Amino acid sequence: MISTARVPADKPVRIAFSLNDASDDTPPEDSIPLVFPELDQQLQPLPPCHDSEESMEVFKQHCQIAEEYHEVKKEITLLEQRKKELIAKLDQAEKEKVDAAELVREFEALTEENRTLRLAQSQCVEQLEKLRIQYQKRQGSS
Repeated sequence: MISTARVPADKPVRIAFSLNDASDDTPPEDSIPLVFPELDQQLQPLPPCHDSEESMEVFKQHCQIAEEYHEVKKEITLLEQRKKELIAKLDQAEKEKVDAAELVREFEALTEENRTLRLAQSQCVEQLEKLRIQYQKRQGSS
C-alpha cells in the first residue's frame, strides 16, 4: 500500500517492487532487475528515477515487457525447433513415399516378368509334350 505521508526532502527515498506477486525477504536492491541480457542495448530498461512514482511505474512496465519479450522469444525458439522436427518428419515421409512408389514399380515389373516367364514355360511344356509325342510315334513305328 502506498502511504501519503510526506517524507522530508533531505531524507533519501527508496522505492522497491518485485515483478513477482510473492513477497520475499530479499533486499530492495535485488528486487529491481537491472540487466536483461536477451535484450538489445537500446531496448534495455533505463534505471528509474527513484523520486518519481511515474518513473518507477514506467520502469516496472518496461521490465514486465522485457520478461514477456523473453517468454515470446523462448516460445519462438521452441516453435522453430518443432518446425525443424516436422520438416524432418515430412522429408522422411516423402522419402518413404518415393521408396514405396519405387517398390510398386519394381513389383509391377517383376509381376510382368513373372507373367512372361510363365507364358514361356507353358509354351516350352507344350513344345516338350509335342516332342514326346513325336518321339513315341517314332519309337512305335520302328
